[in-house]
Amino acid sequence: MTTTRKALLFVLFILTPWLACNTAMAQVPYESNWDSLATAPVPQWWDDGKFGIFIHWGPYSVAGYRYQNKGYAEAITKDLYKRPELYTAFMTEKFGAAPPDFGYKDMVPLFKAENWDPAAWARLFRQAGAKYVIPTGEHHDGFVLWDSSLTIWTATRKGPMRDLIGDLAMAVRDEGLKFGISYHRERHPGRFAPEDIVHGRPHDLIAEEIRRVPEAASLYGPFEYSDEFIANYVERWKEAEQKYQPDFMWLDDIPIFRIGAGDPQVIKFEQAIRTMIADYLNTATQWGKTVYFNNKGKVLNWPDDVGVLEADNMKINAIGPRWQNPATLGTSYAYMAAEEEGDLYKTPTELVHLLCDVVSKNGNLLLNIGPRADGTIPQGMQDRLLAMGEWLSVNGEAIYESKPWITYGEHEGGLIEQEGVKYNRHSMRVHESEFRFTRKPGAVYIIAFQPLDTPVLLESFSGLDNSISNITLLGSVAPIDWSLGRDGLRLEATGRLPFKHAAVFKVTFGQMALKTGVGEIK
Repeated sequence: MTTTRKALLFVLFILTPWLACNTAMAQVPYESNWDSLATAPVPQWWDDGKFGIFIHWGPYSVAGYRYQNKGYAEAITKDLYKRPELYTAFMTEKFGAAPPDFGYKDMVPLFKAENWDPAAWARLFRQAGAKYVIPTGEHHDGFVLWDSSLTIWTATRKGPMRDLIGDLAMAVRDEGLKFGISYHRERHPGRFAPEDIVHGRPHDLIAEEIRRVPEAASLYGPFEYSDEFIANYVERWKEAEQKYQPDFMWLDDIPIFRIGAGDPQVIKFEQAIRTMIADYLNTATQWGKTVYFNNKGKVLNWPDDVGVLEADNMKINAIGPRWQNPATLGTSYAYMAAEEEGDLYKTPTELVHLLCDVVSKNGNLLLNIGPRADGTIPQGMQDRLLAMGEWLSVNGEAIYESKPWITYGEHEGGLIEQEGVKYNRHSMRVHESEFRFTRKPGAVYIIAFQPLDTPVLLESFSGLDNSISNITLLGSVAPIDWSLGRDGLRLEATGRLPFKHAAVFKVTFGQMALKTGVGEIK
């Protein structure tokens, strides 16, 4: 791509109100400012769906490793050059050499996806109970998984030699699921550089690899947030948007907004992203779609009322605004061989509890998997996804299309104190008897994380009048003994009830009111 063309793109996307350049788009509702983007509605499909699949898959999957098998395996693209001494033994044993003789660029031809069956993936995701799928289209490494004309470092020209994003989009939609694209290029300039700064330089080992193989420069670089990079960043997304019409735009944490705050190039980059998001929302109206986008970061990328709030393995201790937890099935996002070999993934019960916890607090669970480089999904991952699907086939009524109740949960011995909306990564503490609540019109769902072997008193129901009409256990005809008093709702099993991962009791009402000032169940 010529410098002249890139400069023109920069002018279109950065220095002028790009949307106004197209007469057909002149009346579209979204402008490239946060106030306007904050008005984007939550799509019904996403609001009701509650459960999606996230996928980290790329040349980093060939390595399947991070030092001491801790953290995120996809981080090898950075760590391999930041602390090469920690990876020399691994690289030499697995590949026969270490950088600069064998570097990340040399993993690309080994990323073949030779056993990949996108239809099988999509079928598995549907059987798991997921309603949408978001794979990485480009991670921080600069390798593109769609059919791109903007770089030679694309899956249609190197490695798999096929359009991974296009083939998966078709398969996923054939199963009736929504399809989004995760785009991580915003952190690319610092990925192969010693520092995350606005104007960087390559690691010495990277510079040597580029000297030996000049075409590697367009994989590893650029190393600064130049006008050329900003224009290309937008153009790459626009290419994927036009080809695949994604239902969700997922962008990663953008630390340069904090690190380089006030730098003219960072200001231009932020403006470019605002324009890109607005253009995406407006273009989707022409498709007849309602799409969405996220707001991620240890410090959120943009104001907290813009897009859906996210952070890695996100947890909150209250009913929050609409949020999403992009959680790992194990500890890594990308494939980590040690996790598969040790079967170190979260258990099916932990995953079911995680889903219920997130949904009870007004969130969606975006559960990540890391397939192998050959395109197969480890059996341990498949088994857990299918276990979630089996549970949802019985209890999904309490999850899909649900809303939060007056409180998200309770444990025997007292109400859970809600600590406010705090975004962190703490582990979910499960007490001896733990419950989560969701609701639908005329019903509240009590999700029990342990078998109901002894009577329990749920104080959350203490403010309700005596208008419960029935209580049933989803998936069972077993009778449930219950009574509602001033102190709350007492539940008692009349025999051993079926239990797998979690049990859901459906409380149905006639006309009834909640505590004063709370309102009615609607």
